[in-house]
Amino acid sequence: MSANHLHTTSDAGWNFDNSYARLPEIFFSSQTPSPGRAPKLVVFNDRLAATLGLNAKALKGEAGVEVFAGNRVPEGASPLAQAYAGHQFGHFTRLGDGRAVLLGEQITPSGERFDIQLKGPGRTPYSRGGDGRAALGPMLREYIISEAMHALGIPTTRSLAVATTGELVFRETGGLPGAVLTRVAASHLRVGTFQYAAAWGTVEDLRALADYAIERHDPEVKDADNRYLALLQEVIKRQAALIAKWQLVGFIHGVMNTDNMTISGETIDYGPCAFMDTYDPKTVFSSIDRQGRYAYGNQPYIGGWNLARFAETLLPLLHDEEEKAVEIAQEAIAEYSKEHHRHWLTGMRAKLGLFNEEEQDTALIEGLLNMMQQHKADFTNTFRALTLDKLEETVLFGAPEFADWIVQWQERRGRQPESKDASYERMRKTNPAVIPRNHRVEAALESANEGDYSVMENLLAALADPYAHSPEQEEYTTLPGPAALPYRTFCGT
Repeated sequence: MSANHLHTTSDAGWNFDNSYARLPEIFFSSQTPSPGRAPKLVVFNDRLAATLGLNAKALKGEAGVEVFAGNRVPEGASPLAQAYAGHQFGHFTRLGDGRAVLLGEQITPSGERFDIQLKGPGRTPYSRGGDGRAALGPMLREYIISEAMHALGIPTTRSLAVATTGELVFRETGGLPGAVLTRVAASHLRVGTFQYAAAWGTVEDLRALADYAIERHDPEVKDADNRYLALLQEVIKRQAALIAKWQLVGFIHGVMNTDNMTISGETIDYGPCAFMDTYDPKTVFSSIDRQGRYAYGNQPYIGGWNLARFAETLLPLLHDEEEKAVEIAQEAIAEYSKEHHRHWLTGMRAKLGLFNEEEQDTALIEGLLNMMQQHKADFTNTFRALTLDKLEETVLFGAPEFADWIVQWQERRGRQPESKDASYERMRKTNPAVIPRNHRVEAALESANEGDYSVMENLLAALADPYAHSPEQEEYTTLPGPAALPYRTFCGT
C-alpha cells in the first residue's frame, strides 16, 4: 500500500467490522479510495461522532482529515464498492457504487453497527465512464438536508463530515471544487441490491443476501415459519412509515428509483430532493423528472411499486412453487397502502392536535389540504400558523371556507378529553417551525463555494431543533421572493 494510504492509528475511535465483505464476491469489488491533492475539512458533525464512539479532536487533525478525503484508510477498514441494480425512472439497469466506497462498519460503544461510506473519492469498477468524484455543493447539500431530516425525526442516513480535495471536478457548468462526503447509514442494502442478486446471482447468492439483511436489520424474524416473508413484511412496514413521514413535512425525494430505496427504512441519496413551499401534490423539483413520476403526490404509490419489485426478487425464497410464491408476495404487498395510510392519517391528526379518532377526520384533513392547494398556501407555514394560533399569518385567512373549516376543527377538538393546551402542545411537537427552504439552502451553498461557511452554519443551527418554535428561527420561516423560473434541482455529481 502506498504512503498515501497508510492506515491510521486507533486513537480516532474507529472500531471496524466488515461483515458486508464476507458476502459472496458478486456483491462488491475491493476498492481503495483515490487520494485528493490537498484535503481540508470544511464541516464536521461532532454530535454524530460522539454517538459513533469517535474522537472528534483526533478526527479534526491531519490524519482524520485524510481519512475523510480518501487519502488514508482507517485501521480495521476493508474498503469496497457495492454492486446493485435498479429501476431508474422505470427502466431496469445494472449499477453499483460509481462514486462511493464503503470503508466498513463502525461498531459503536453501545454495540450498534453503522456503515461508514465515502461519497466522491474516485472511480470504481461501477463508474461507467464517470470520474467518481463529487462537487462541493451537492455534498454540502446532502449534509444539510440529511441532518435536517434527522432533526425532524425522519429515518435517514447521516453526514459525519465533508472534506474538500483541493482539486476541481469538471461538469457542464465548468470546474467546481471537489469534495468527499462521509455518510453514515444503518446499512446501504437497497431494493436494487436484491434486484442485482436476482438478475445476476444464484438463488444461494440471493439467500445469503436475504439472510444477511435479516441478521442486520430483523434478527427477531430469524426463527419465523417463513423468515423471507417476515423480512418482506418488515421492509414494507418501514417504508410505509417512512414515506408517510415525508408526506407529513412536504419532503420530495426527487428520484425514488429502486436503487435509492433502503431495506432499513432510511431516507438515502439526497440528489434532486427539496421541500415543498406552496402545497400542490403535483410538485416536482427534479430537472430530469419531466413526466412527474416522482412528484410529491405520487411518492406513496411509487413506494408501493418499488416494494413490489423487492417482493419479486424474493419469490424463489418465499415458496418452492412459483404460483404460491406470487400469491404470498401479493398478499404482503397489499398491506402497504393500508399501512401507509394509517401512518399518514395518524400523523395528520397529530398535526391538527387530535388525540382520538373519528370517522370524519379524513374529510376534515382533506378539506384543509384542498383549500391550501386552491389558495396556493405554504405547506409548512400553514400548519405553523395553526400551531401558534396566528391564523392571520396564512393566505387562507379571510376566506369564508377557511372560517367555516376553523369552526369545524375547533368543534372536533372539543370532542376529545384532552385540553386545548394539550392539543397545541401536540401540534408544536409535530409541526416544524422551520424546514431547509430551497432558497436558504442555495444561499448557504453559494456562500460556501466562495469559502464562507457561516451562512450554512447558521442555517444548520436553526434546523437543529425544528420543533422549538424559537424567536431565532423566525427569519428562516420567510418565503422566497417571486422567481422568473420554477425552482429546479439536479442529480448533482
